[in-house]
Amino acid sequence: MDTAITFGVDGATRRLTVDTRTTLLDALRDRLGVTSPKKGCDHGQCGACTVLLDGRRVLSCLTLAATVTGEVTTADGLASGDEPHPVQAAFIERDAFQCGYCTPGQICSAVGVLAELDAGWPSHATADLGTRPEPTEEEIRERMAGNLCRCGAYRNIVPAVEQAARAAR
Repeated sequence: MDTAITFGVDGATRRLTVDTRTTLLDALRDRLGVTSPKKGCDHGQCGACTVLLDGRRVLSCLTLAATVTGEVTTADGLASGDEPHPVQAAFIERDAFQCGYCTPGQICSAVGVLAELDAGWPSHATADLGTRPEPTEEEIRERMAGNLCRCGAYRNIVPAVEQAARAAR
């Protein structure tokens, strides 16, 4: 069964008709030509497809396109003109990527992590639930655990997220 949907993608309103079983990832890549979210596992286990939906990170391979009504932001939509987002700049500065396949998902997840920290949301690694969580290495590793990097760039990813967190404060 097909349904007409309208939602924002990187600041532009997009309308299309999709089968109700179509994932957001497939709608973005196959129907809209937005290729920064990657299809890694198609099971929600690798994080390569991570995008922001109304500012919160979601796995686009597990999200049905027909359920999306808000604003989807991909790694491509984070920059402001020629100026990279602070997380993108930190990833470049810290060389936090190798092959680059997971990088868009890592960056979107890191932006979501910083928003969660800013909102004061605790995680499993938060030492004191009565205080605001800080962007420590342990906290960042816990929150970024859903994003895998087969190349092993983790030792540069965590410092990049820490750098972006410092820049945001």
